[in-house]
Amino acid sequence: MTVRRPESDESDTDRDARRDHARRRRPSRYDFSTVRMTFRSGDERCVGRLYRPDRPSEPALVVLTGGPIGASGIGLDRYAERLAAAGYAVFHFDVRYTGDSDGEPRNLVSPPRQRADWEAALSGLRGRSDVATDRIVLWGVDLAGGTVLDVAADDPRVRAVVSQTPVLSGRAFLRDRGLGFLVRGVFAGVRDVAQSRLFGPHSIAVADDGSERGRGISLVSTPSAHRSYCDVADDEWDGRIPARSLLALARHTGDEDRERLACPVLFVGGTRDDVVPIESIEDVCDEIADATLVRLPAGHFDLYDGTGFEQAIGHGLAFLDAVVEEGS
Repeated sequence: MTVRRPESDESDTDRDARRDHARRRRPSRYDFSTVRMTFRSGDERCVGRLYRPDRPSEPALVVLTGGPIGASGIGLDRYAERLAAAGYAVFHFDVRYTGDSDGEPRNLVSPPRQRADWEAALSGLRGRSDVATDRIVLWGVDLAGGTVLDVAADDPRVRAVVSQTPVLSGRAFLRDRGLGFLVRGVFAGVRDVAQSRLFGPHSIAVADDGSERGRGISLVSTPSAHRSYCDVADDEWDGRIPARSLLALARHTGDEDRERLACPVLFVGGTRDDVVPIESIEDVCDEIADATLVRLPAGHFDLYDGTGFEQAIGHGLAFLDAVVEEGS
């Protein structure tokens, strides 16, 4: 395992100035074109957007999705734009139950179905002639950061993987909340399944805003989570998921075959991440032969904007340039 540890000794004022500057930096729309694409996964339709750079003529393809658990599909447009401006084709799609994709109930978290969505997306893309489908890189964030490892382990045609702040095991993610949370989560999930056909889904808050104390549970309860989710999500996001999502997460442990990964993998994590601890990423990174871990001095949500975003996309682009050139 290779570990990179970018460090920063800039002042808070300098950091804020850099963050404001980074927030204003947007690639020109003349650098790439976009087209809406759909594909079928199971019985539902998934929707995504293909970003095509103006050059080269047959760009390598990055398949991208993920985002905060319970709000998947948001917060990654900036990544897609920067990758496309750098000369990569990008397919940024919404998994089922989120964004523009079909599926009810909305915001359902289902690791097995999300993996099937990735596989269906790759199948559809490989039928296209306008992108280099022999040079595909998977870029997954949060829960999708674990999914891309499983998909690539079973698909030797994948050139490389970027796994950013990955939730590698839903069970471990919930277990870190404590036994009391697990018990209450199971009861909430069973209630959701039992009542959904007659009364609609029973939902829980994704992030605790203080209103759930004594009344319910939330998926994430770290101090800044609710504000950070609201900063990343759009105004239409309702901040709740069906409680059966907890049952699906409790069954999710990740594919045991991840250690079979033959392609290069870049892990990106934050040393101040209180949602996905950097230690959990280090453990799985040690098990993969060709893996590099970038440790950024950032919290979980810092990588969606500002300096944290600039660092994450910078390391990601350097990694892509290296692995795509090596395999050309």
